[in-house]
Parts: sequence; structure tokens; C-alpha cells
Amino acid sequence: MLSMLADYSGLFGGLNVFRYITFRTGGATITALLFVFLFGPRIIATLRVRQGKGQPIRSDGPQSHLAKRGTPTMGGLMILSGIVVATLLWANPFNPHVWVVMAVTLGFGAIGFYDDYLKVIRQSHNGFSGRARLALEFTIAVAACFAMSLVGSTRLATGLTFPFFKEVVVDLGLFFFAFGGFVIVAAGNSVNLTDGLDGLAIVPVMVASATFGLIAYLSGNAVFANYLQIHFTPGTGELAVICGAVLGAGLGFLWFNAPPAQIFMGDTGSLALGGMLGTIAVATKHEIVLAIVGGLFVVEALSVIIQVASFKLTGKRVFRMAPIHHHFEQLGWSEPQVVVRFWIISVVLALAGLATLKLR
Repeated sequence: MLSMLADYSGLFGGLNVFRYITFRTGGATITALLFVFLFGPRIIATLRVRQGKGQPIRSDGPQSHLAKRGTPTMGGLMILSGIVVATLLWANPFNPHVWVVMAVTLGFGAIGFYDDYLKVIRQSHNGFSGRARLALEFTIAVAACFAMSLVGSTRLATGLTFPFFKEVVVDLGLFFFAFGGFVIVAAGNSVNLTDGLDGLAIVPVMVASATFGLIAYLSGNAVFANYLQIHFTPGTGELAVICGAVLGAGLGFLWFNAPPAQIFMGDTGSLALGGMLGTIAVATKHEIVLAIVGGLFVVEALSVIIQVASFKLTGKRVFRMAPIHHHFEQLGWSEPQVVVRFWIISVVLALAGLATLKLR
């Protein structure tokens, strides 16, 4: 919305600053941060009253988690509210990529919200039907991929690019929609599985968002894309504004989610933020780079898949408990140790992902 002020720069030269994505990304970050800071306490108080017993805690999990009973969930509402307000204010409303990413984010957020709602009212971990949930997620994700193929670069519309190779593009054809849908759904559920300790998911999400904000800005700028010899994806630079909003909203949420957490993100936030990252990766043609930058999320998801497969096939467990962050808790690591060390890993992986932009 504010980007339109640049149209009046002829009357007042200072308004020209609203043309710059970097300026508006900073504005979105600050706006989302202030929104969550200002309205966060009220949202937490409301959710605590309405939810009563709060999010159910696993009885078979680490005993230290039992002290968290009564903590409200659906904190993703705080994050998503900040992102929406900041994006509407600072992003270019005429950019179709913005609306596609926001549609997936809010769509996945709605699915997560319903799942959280069922868990709270039932006081059980059995929420939304797994198959129905995945079907809805894939429907949203495939629709988003179809929309991106229409508004994206014709040459790359259904193409898959590879890090470290500047000219290699594989046209997936119709398979692109299945592949892109898988990336988005996998990203959403991987972040969802990572969200198990206070502050564990939100910081890696912010790190990945900041990384993809930079990738989107560079990929969407013909000059920078040509210099780095990465694929130019017109219009995707505007997605940096959304990433800035995620960074601001995430910082605000972390203030309340830091141990001991006053509120949990819930599926409302984790599913939405993961879906958003996956959609931005597909839009910028950096799907494989997402697996590097979000390697922590990949490992968390793989730990669950390996654990379930091993138990069904052999009757034995590979890890003491899955997802893998609980495994390290069972080994004797304290919750802060697990969280901070996983944060460090996420930063290292983000740097590795950024290195692919130049090593071509």
C-alpha cells in the first residue's frame, strides 16, 4: 500500500524511497515487530482464558515438559497477524507473487488453526485427520504452483534449477506441480515437527526467512542475478518484504516464547511459516537450496520417518524419542542446550545455502 506513495515522488522527492524494496523490507520488519509487541500480551491473555487447560502435553515425553501444562497455544495468530499487517502496508499490492505466497501462508495457517482447535477442545494430540489435512495442503500447494507458473518467467515456469550449476535447468512439465506441491507441503510439515521446544522453531524460521529474503531480492533483480549468474525470476524481489515481516513478527513472538514460554506457536504458526518458506523457494527457483538452508527441518522430519519405519519393520526404535530434539533431551541435554545448539546449526546451514549463490 505504502509503495504507491512513490507515484507522487514528483510532488515530493522524498517519497521516492518507497520504490526501494530494501527500505520497505526494513519497514515491514519494524511494523511486524511493533505489532506483535503491542498486541501480543492481549492475544495471550485472550487465548489463555478461552483455552483453559491450554495445549495438551505428551505424557510419554520428557518429564520436564509436564511443567508446561496450561500454556496456551495458537501463538501463530500473533505471528500471522503481524505478517499480514506489515505486508499489506509495505508490499506492492500489484505483485502477484505476494498474493500467492500470502494465500498459501494463510491457507496453511487456517489448517493449523483447526488442528490446534481440535487438540485443545479434546485435550488430545489427535487433531485433524492426517489424510484430510495432507489433501487440503496439497490442494493449496498445487494451486499455488499453477498460479506461479502463470505469472513467472516463461523459460523457468515449470523448470527445476540446481545449485552450483548456472545453466542447468530441467523442465519438469506437468510434474512440476507435483514436485512444487511436495516442496511446499514438506516444508510446512517439517517446520511443524521442529516446533517442540520453547523457541526451537521460530529462530531457524527467522534465519531461513532472512536468507530467502536475500535470495528473493537478488533473484528478482536482473543486475544482481546476472552478476551472481543465478536465474533471474522477475517480480520475486518483492517477496523480500514478506520475509522481512516474518523476521519482525518472529522476533516479537520470541519475546513471549522464550523459556519459560508464555505461549506456544502451535500448528497455526509452524505449518503456515513452513508453507510460506516452501512457496518462496518454488517462486525463486531455489527449491534444492531450501533443503540446505532448512536442513535442520529436514533432519527433524527424517528422524520421525526413520523412527516410524524402523518400528513398523523391525519393532525397534533408532532414536530414544522422535523428533530428534527429544532424542537429545533423553540423552541428558537440557532444553536450552538443545535449542541454542540447533539455532547454531541453522545459522551454519543458512551460510552454506548462501554460498551456493556464488559457487557456480
